[in-house]
Amino acid sequence: MNLDLEGNYKDKSKLFTMAKEYEYIKKQDKKVYDAILGEEKREAEGLELIPSENYVSRAVREANGSIFTNKYSEGYPGKRYYGGQTYTDLVERIAIERACKLFKAKFANVQTHSGAPANMAVYAGLLNPGDTVLGMDLSHGGHLTHGHPVTLSAKIYRFVRYKMKNPETGEIDYKALRETAIKEKPKIILAGFSAYSRELDYKKFVEIAKEVGAITMADMAHIAGLIAGGAVKNPFDYGFDVITTTTHKTFRGPRGGLILIRDSEEIAQKINKAVFPGLQGGPHMHIVAAKAICFGEAMKPSFKKYAKQILKNAKAMEEVFRENKIRMLGGGTSNHLLLVDVFGSLGITGREAEVALDEVGLTLNMNSIADDTRKPLDPSGIRFGTPAITTRGLKEKECKEVAEIMIETLKNIKDSKKKKELRERVRKICKKFPIPQRFV
Repeated sequence: MNLDLEGNYKDKSKLFTMAKEYEYIKKQDKKVYDAILGEEKREAEGLELIPSENYVSRAVREANGSIFTNKYSEGYPGKRYYGGQTYTDLVERIAIERACKLFKAKFANVQTHSGAPANMAVYAGLLNPGDTVLGMDLSHGGHLTHGHPVTLSAKIYRFVRYKMKNPETGEIDYKALRETAIKEKPKIILAGFSAYSRELDYKKFVEIAKEVGAITMADMAHIAGLIAGGAVKNPFDYGFDVITTTTHKTFRGPRGGLILIRDSEEIAQKINKAVFPGLQGGPHMHIVAAKAICFGEAMKPSFKKYAKQILKNAKAMEEVFRENKIRMLGGGTSNHLLLVDVFGSLGITGREAEVALDEVGLTLNMNSIADDTRKPLDPSGIRFGTPAITTRGLKEKECKEVAEIMIETLKNIKDSKKKKELRERVRKICKKFPIPQRFV
């Protein structure tokens, strides 16, 4: 493996493991082995800018593939439907205790498989079919599970939406939000986003919810790591009832979900029943074990530094885009991501930008912008962020260079020679900052 005592590569030119880690896969299934190594090489030789992706530690990866994958554990600790639960109960309790401590919650469900099922579990636990939810409009930064018509939740519950007052500043129209809440009487008011670059005013959400008798729910999938690291505000500090999140993205853990309840045992019990037996069977205990490790990593002082550096790096990239007079939705960023209008600024579509940047080793995603006139599969914008490159150790200087490479690529989108030169610059950055194996 050629690793030092801290788990990092001694030879920084060796960018991926080619590993004993996969020796059984290599012997048994060469096609899958080749796919795994191909992905490892792709990640090592390119920079991940998708704000919902990150790199996990070797410890989290080992837990993902641990012996816990063999065990079926329907139910909750101390109340299982199968025998042999001594260690599954132990590891789930560890995960719950750490999650509650990180977020100042009294209750947590660590079993939900991902963020979308976590949201669905809250709806199922706290709503009746036809009840109303007030959430952020998808085109203004919300998530599909906040009421888009293509989702199952939108077929069961009634969703109404709020928007930004001004896409140039990112300010939410709280006056209109309040008026909608008074008119529509939602059972849940949902704060949270997928492509929104500013912080929300949680106090205003709580005030409006109290006025109309609604439960407050925060979908913090994108910024959970920033909350855990103390870099942005915690909705629970302002009186929110429920937080849902993924455990990857800024959290830097396994692909999974998490539901946190501030202090209501009644809400916690309803949500637990919605997760199991309502929506899921047995939990994925190998993922629960990986979540426990991730939460433990997030409790270290180094994670607080990491969370704050994510914000610094995003600000550094913002500065470069502003200097180049490229329009940023929300006017910039207060978190880990930026949403940029490449069609309005450079005359190229989000799809064209995504493909060109991928060619130089920079992975991000095309994204609709507020009130986009283009279709979702060929939108006006791109979305990118700094969680993964911050994990690799890039600081403000390097993030500015990455932003400059992005802009050069987009301004020379048809110049193959230029893109080859830019690809080499990306490779040099990757070689200098290999993917680490340990974070603590």
